[in-house]
Amino acid sequence: MKILKLGDSGLQVEYLTLALGRAGYSAGGIKRMFDQNVHDALVAFQNSVGIAADGVAGEVTYEYLLPYLRGYTTVILTAGDTPETLAIRYNTTPEAIRRANPMLTDYLPFAEVVVPFGFDVVPTNADYSYELVGYILDGLIARYPIARRESAGTSVMERELWYITIGTGSKNVFINASHHANEWITTPVVLKFAEDYLKAVYASSDIGEENAQNLYASKKLFLMPLVNPDGVDLVTGAIGEGSPYYAIAQRISQDYPNIAFPSGWKANIAGTDLNLNYPASWDKAKEIKYAQGFTSPAPRDFVGSAPLSAIESRNVHNLSLAKDFALTVSMHTQGDTIYWKYQDFLPPRSEEIADELARVSGYTKAITPYESGFAGYKDWYISYYNRPGYTVEIGRGQNPLPISEFDNIYPANLKLLAKAIALA
Repeated sequence: MKILKLGDSGLQVEYLTLALGRAGYSAGGIKRMFDQNVHDALVAFQNSVGIAADGVAGEVTYEYLLPYLRGYTTVILTAGDTPETLAIRYNTTPEAIRRANPMLTDYLPFAEVVVPFGFDVVPTNADYSYELVGYILDGLIARYPIARRESAGTSVMERELWYITIGTGSKNVFINASHHANEWITTPVVLKFAEDYLKAVYASSDIGEENAQNLYASKKLFLMPLVNPDGVDLVTGAIGEGSPYYAIAQRISQDYPNIAFPSGWKANIAGTDLNLNYPASWDKAKEIKYAQGFTSPAPRDFVGSAPLSAIESRNVHNLSLAKDFALTVSMHTQGDTIYWKYQDFLPPRSEEIADELARVSGYTKAITPYESGFAGYKDWYISYYNRPGYTVEIGRGQNPLPISEFDNIYPANLKLLAKAIALA
């Protein structure tokens, strides 16, 4: 994270205020401007941890603040420490500490333990980026050791395409988010689902209409929260004007002046629309999009130079081949709609499952419009495997949907995603 001081602005300030608020030093909410309230909250925090109270967020300050973005800290035990005493000291619960340290039976001096804080890891009031997703995944894996994090490869900017796995069953289910950059609100939706699912597994409780432990035992969930990390960072401001990648995207955008920059950006950072880059009638998608004027790298709707020419779509494709998914759900925005069909393919149970997803979510089951009906991930998956695959358009409004819409969007999708896993 960059050094921040009074008068600075941007996404990093947002994360600073998020961390301060979680630590108990509110700056008046999550904000992008380092104003006097942020300065005063930071000084108070610095005083509380015994470091220089200069009101500047630098390397030492971040060392103390980053645990609040990850949602946990690590502690070297001293004599008398127990889960109960640690829970009081760190405002958490003994159960959370025991859950995070399953191999530790005796809390003896000098042992290192993970101590989850008493708040959820996944924020639902901040804009997202590759950096924040990394902190969240750190926190989820630390809190819930049954989850695992892996990488499917990298993006144009060599960011890891992380996914987490949950479950021990024989059927693999794939949920992915943020193929499109300005649809990044799908990322906190699936991450929050992962957190709620893990909590429910440990609590032996239900998630949506499903028993979480039954899902865990019968299915293995693969959840990729950020297919397009570079594009999302461009839209949310994590990639700013000083970056050479920002300059590349800006030059691409100048060829398409009717698309707002960067808010209208859907593509990867090189200008390929990832959800038009899969080998499912790609030539037809090219014909349609070229006729619409998207004949070169663009903020959206450019199909690429060939199927799987984009590194991100190629890595998602290869992961899918390796894991042989029984069912996939791709999260997009917006329209409260479930697209379930590709051309004349009718995989067994695909419409029946779509009806159930529509029932639990209140979304509308629909056929993909013709002009958008080719070369998407769902299209390739259905045509290659003849298995149920779905594109879910969450929420309503204009992309990018603001994070303030999260609470309106999430309940329906918690039920939908739990049902999709159950029916795979």
